[in-house]
Amino acid sequence: MAERARGRTIGFVPTMGALHAGHAALLDEARRRADLVVCSIFVNPKQFAPGEDLSRYPRRLEDDRALCEACGVDVLFAPGADEVYPPGFDTQVRAGRLASILEGASRPGHFDGVLTVVALLFAVVQPHFAVFGEKDFQQLALVKRMVRDLRLTVEIVPMPVIRDVDGLALSSRNAYLSKDDRARAPALSRALMAAQDEAQRGVTDIARLTAAARGMLAATAGVVVDYVEVRDPRTLEPLATLDRDARVLIAARLGGVRLIDNGPVFAGVRYPR
Repeated sequence: MAERARGRTIGFVPTMGALHAGHAALLDEARRRADLVVCSIFVNPKQFAPGEDLSRYPRRLEDDRALCEACGVDVLFAPGADEVYPPGFDTQVRAGRLASILEGASRPGHFDGVLTVVALLFAVVQPHFAVFGEKDFQQLALVKRMVRDLRLTVEIVPMPVIRDVDGLALSSRNAYLSKDDRARAPALSRALMAAQDEAQRGVTDIARLTAAARGMLAATAGVVVDYVEVRDPRTLEPLATLDRDARVLIAARLGGVRLIDNGPVFAGVRYPR
């Protein structure tokens, strides 16, 4: 990009559109750090498995454009599928072992598609840094791994999970929830807090932490749990005891809509009762 040659710092926020306040926080951070902010909007077909919601994924380009303008985005890049994957395109980034667990176990091939498009977008935009939300924690870990392994010259800037007033992690998929399921959905954040509360009381047994979270989910009708895990935040390896700071990761379905959430638990931190 010519702007890079001119010595300007380029910040990048890749998205699939249907932008919300969570994306706005990423864009605001990019605006704070960069001379020029680029936001991409591309619903990537390679990260949707057969039977997933590619055709239903919300597309609201004019609304997205307005949010980008409000956040001070300089360049909105919204290519078509044929521009990203032209005829004859036959290359793919393989995500490796880290993609076979958690979300990857439920969505085989998903992260190969994610990393392929992220690598392509990095090549086109040539950013100095890219901002990713911690809401998709495994995706963030995989992008960091790809950047490290392929020696890509882009800094990955993580941003905390942005939540609605009732605690639900903001996600474009929340728009799929019925009114009743939307009212039940904060069960995920309450389950996360239940595990965090146990850790704050000095509990180090991982089974007890996950049991606290599962109990909160079980108390909410209609929640079908996929997984509740406590993992090392860097390697995503499972832990038997809370002997280091860790990450609680939750996935569950409500009315056929798959939701994920996550948050930190800290070792050795106890609060008075």
